[in-house]
Amino acid sequence: MPDSETDDVLEALAGLPTLAHPTASPDGSEVAFYYDGSGRNELHVLDIESSEHERWSDGEVPRNARWFLEWGADGDRVFFHRDEGGNEQNDVYAIDREGAVEPVVEMDGQVQIQDVSEDGETLLVGSTRDGQMNLYGHDLASGETTKLTDYERAVWTGLLSPDGDRLAFTTNEADDFENMDVYVAAADGSDPQNLDLGETGAETGAVEWGPDGDRLLLTDNSEDIPRPGIYDTERDEVTWCGGEFVEAPQCFLPDGDRFLALRTREASKVPVVYDIESGESRELDLPDGVGGFGRAGDNLLADGRILLTHTTPTRRPSLLAYDLDTDETETLLEAEYGPFSPEDFADAEYFTVESDGVPETRQAAVDHDPYETLEIGALLYDSGERPSPLIVNPHGGPRGMDTKSFDLYTQFLAQRGYSVLQVNYRGSTGRGHAFVKALYDDWGGAEQGDVATAAERVLDDHEWVDDDRVAVFGGSYGGYSAYWQLIQYPDLYDAGVAWIGLTDLAEMYETTMPHFRTELMEKNLGTSEENPDLYRERSPREYVENLSAPLFMLHGVNDRRVPVSQARLFRDALEEAGYAQGDDGDYEYEELGKEGHASSDIDQKIRLFRLLGDFLDRRIGVDTVAADD
Repeated sequence: MPDSETDDVLEALAGLPTLAHPTASPDGSEVAFYYDGSGRNELHVLDIESSEHERWSDGEVPRNARWFLEWGADGDRVFFHRDEGGNEQNDVYAIDREGAVEPVVEMDGQVQIQDVSEDGETLLVGSTRDGQMNLYGHDLASGETTKLTDYERAVWTGLLSPDGDRLAFTTNEADDFENMDVYVAAADGSDPQNLDLGETGAETGAVEWGPDGDRLLLTDNSEDIPRPGIYDTERDEVTWCGGEFVEAPQCFLPDGDRFLALRTREASKVPVVYDIESGESRELDLPDGVGGFGRAGDNLLADGRILLTHTTPTRRPSLLAYDLDTDETETLLEAEYGPFSPEDFADAEYFTVESDGVPETRQAAVDHDPYETLEIGALLYDSGERPSPLIVNPHGGPRGMDTKSFDLYTQFLAQRGYSVLQVNYRGSTGRGHAFVKALYDDWGGAEQGDVATAAERVLDDHEWVDDDRVAVFGGSYGGYSAYWQLIQYPDLYDAGVAWIGLTDLAEMYETTMPHFRTELMEKNLGTSEENPDLYRERSPREYVENLSAPLFMLHGVNDRRVPVSQARLFRDALEEAGYAQGDDGDYEYEELGKEGHASSDIDQKIRLFRLLGDFLDRRIGVDTVAADD
């Protein structure tokens, strides 16, 4: 299509108004959320009774809607995270109904809102002020901040009990890096007690206090499949539910006798309600796709309905109110489509492939024998182009998964004629603890073989896919995968885009934020001091000489998760190896200013889409093929 028409489609897609982080007020009469219908991310508040929403902010909240919101206990103001240019070194601010904004907690490092006490006196936050992520209590009246925990490994999910006397949180003091335990302490952090509920090496986490403070909603994967649990604090007993599906508990219902959970089934996520006494569950009546809740306890409306979002591969997220008694659904905020309709978007075909981690196109970047053969799930989006180039798009994480939800990047590529393959390789969530652990000590190994094997399957099964125009594109751990796919399986790919990806694991270990070092690097790979050979062997930078297809490197200069030095190191290694940089060279390179680890900002999405589309069109696109003919 003409460049002007391409730009129109690009800007229309990137500019579709997006809803983020819907959060019910304490009395359930309102919902705060981020929304960028004005062209910029702003804080909006919706009145449930009138269905009207108004904008509270006017440029004071971040342009990037990455971080969640939290209401004050009085329902008159909303706390939010604010950083500088996407660097995630957040401070906590508050905005009220008149739009007045003030800083609340300002500390060095990253600050994360954890909880607000029911009496409105205390804001509980996590912070890396002193190095590792630990919990701090902030007195909202005096402005004083007190450190409550002091652990060597990160502390997560701080929860204040309803009476404000106790504190629940999750951390790990075991020698096993994989382990996570739930602790309960006094509100000032003193006398912490490990509840010792899961198996050593498993992950047990706190989710929410019950309405009366006598129970804790938990998650645990001691039996492989993550399951919800209810811990009785008075009897020191836990009741486990589920076990058939991967399920993530969300929150208690007000009666205290039921709770909500999110069930994973293949690539779908289904909201369910559990009866605690019987242990029986019921799925909510929603179309196949992905349902979602807000933060624990922030999805209950005043009239007893549940606040949730729902999306499918072709339908953008809508905000819904769900009646558990009648199974009736009301749309509170309809998704906007601009010049598009759901029929314009590519749907997802779910399929599975057997993989032993060693595809037919395997090269010797990391030499290994076949692994355990596993069933790997994948999603294929057909752009309708014939023949169609294929973009292999590994997800980030690595502990993530691709689902049957609306994905703007996928639809952008499909609109330009590129079919897209997403692969839930070993190490992804949604399949249980053993499937996740299959990636431990093996980054850059079998999971990369899973991705390549799925790509081979698509090429073998679909004649309409052009095997001379296959590219890989990924961000974060997906960017790491993009580097690996290009250097480990060079015969498979004709181009690649590595966005905010890892290239040198030892350097990443030293420069990432401390909680990412312990919870991402050490859990998966041990420390760089203990395993220097593994860190070196699984670093794409060590194998730059294998690159044989054009590579585009993109990285935000303010990225603190995966610092921009990761891209610079790979670029420098390519230059030293004699590779040429430029539009017609072996690689291209772009640093994204005022941006960190990706962004939801419309202007920044447009910038990324233009760079991505231009590179792919020049390197493997339809116009390139026509010119060659």
